Amino acid sequence: MHNAGPLQGAQAPLGGRVKVQRRPVHGVLLLDKPIGFSSNQALQKVKWLLRAEKAGHTGTLDPLATGVLPICFGAATKFSQMHLDADKAYATTLRLGIKTSTADAEGDVICTRAVQVSMAQLEQVVRSFTGPIAQVPPMHSALKKDGRALYEYARAGIEIEREARHVTIYSIQIVQARLDGDIPEVDLVVECSKGTYIRTLGEDIGESLGCGAHLSALRRIRTGNFDESRCVSVAVLEAMDEAERLACVRPSEDLLAGHTEVTLDADNAARFLSGMRRRGSWSDADLVAVFAERPRALLGSAHVKGGELIPTRLLSPPEVSESLQQQQLMNV
Repeated sequence: MHNAGPLQGAQAPLGGRVKVQRRPVHGVLLLDKPIGFSSNQALQKVKWLLRAEKAGHTGTLDPLATGVLPICFGAATKFSQMHLDADKAYATTLRLGIKTSTADAEGDVICTRAVQVSMAQLEQVVRSFTGPIAQVPPMHSALKKDGRALYEYARAGIEIEREARHVTIYSIQIVQARLDGDIPEVDLVVECSKGTYIRTLGEDIGESLGCGAHLSALRRIRTGNFDESRCVSVAVLEAMDEAERLACVRPSEDLLAGHTEVTLDADNAARFLSGMRRRGSWSDADLVAVFAERPRALLGSAHVKGGELIPTRLLSPPEVSESLQQQQLMNV
């Protein structure tokens, strides 16, 4: 077994000094992203720990945010869009009375105001932000303008006009409100659609309360069907041997939860995998996960229309074979 050895620091995979023999890894690992890591740093760290050839994440978390960051390996990267588009849930702490340049604790203080907020007022304002809302994306974000991220313009002191985005806030729960005292804060749990900026939501709530606000903490607790209880931390991964790390990788089909399943015999599986449509008695379905019968293996995603199974995203034959070998290795 190839253990982590002495290179257990967060910067080990980022320095480029150590040659790692890569290998095919397929599936999704639910990482509890640590504070201070960019999403890409977290991705590179986990990719290095698993010696994986190919990996990607499913949606950026700010460096100051923690929580659920699915890391997709190999074949699973073909379905990562499913979780980019998934609904999310966040736990956040809103610091009242202080507005910052980035709407979070990383930015410079640009305004301070007295906090005179009642619980009834807080509840009323929070209710006003549920449902469909329009948000102007923050300048300190990874959105691109002419090939450059907005935060690059922001750091140069340049303000770019941004169009409002339409998102949906399904619910905002007030977990605890500390409205009196030297540090007035509110703990919230927000369930929302993709593309929601919690920093912007917190700042807008602060403005509606008349005192301003910024996020002092942010944690993603769920994305799609993946929640924080199923996550593993970088520190725990570092302490594992290679077999234990591989056991943390969930099958690629976990990204297709909620899809209708279709299972094909050997002949039809081979034809489907080559990109051919198949005919059958299936009902129409927009989201289908397609499996080979024996041995059971994910072949890809598809949709069914008029009794025809039409491929959407296909695994390659090596990806199918390597995924099966990986599952067999994990089950030994």
